[in-house]
Amino acid sequence: MSGLDFQSLMQLYNVSSWITWAGYFGMGLILFSETGLFFGFLLPGESLLVTAGIFAATGQLNLLYLALIFFPAAVLGDSVGYLFGNKVGLNFYKKEDSFFFRKEHLKAAQEFYSVQGGRAILLARFIPIIRTFAPVAAGIATMPYRKFFIYNVIGAFGWVVSGLLLGYFLGKSIPNVQNYAVLIVVIVVVLSLIPTIYSYLKHSKK
Repeated sequence: MSGLDFQSLMQLYNVSSWITWAGYFGMGLILFSETGLFFGFLLPGESLLVTAGIFAATGQLNLLYLALIFFPAAVLGDSVGYLFGNKVGLNFYKKEDSFFFRKEHLKAAQEFYSVQGGRAILLARFIPIIRTFAPVAAGIATMPYRKFFIYNVIGAFGWVVSGLLLGYFLGKSIPNVQNYAVLIVVIVVVLSLIPTIYSYLKHSKK
């Protein structure tokens, strides 16, 4: 396997080191950034939730503390994205592409929002990249904030709880799960990308 070998890939998704380094509030900040800032799509989302759940299953973290920090961080992140899109989002269509921002990501989120409507805010929680830009698209489209907030809260709750519980139950079910944590995260990341790949292929055919 040329270029990026399997060992390098495993290291890339070694979210365990992020958790050890960041702690509870650091992880909350990462989750907020992943949903609320443009460069956030580069940060771990599902992988952080699942790995934190695994750590909770092994007794290294407290599951309740994780939920109480991650849930408001996710809600706040989407709210910041919405407000940003509502105020200055249209100007980003004139912005040149960079490493931290690509117009195609915003356009993909805009298209996803136009097809799914309000449900896009809920569904986007489970789709990498789209998750970061969907709130901005809703802000640009001037979706009523009250309606946005309801979808935001429901989506954040479902995303955080499902990710943490998935990791927790895997941690309880697999002996010495910490030895396989990185591999599990890679599988979760690949599975979470399937909707994005499907959407891209469908769009390409059109």
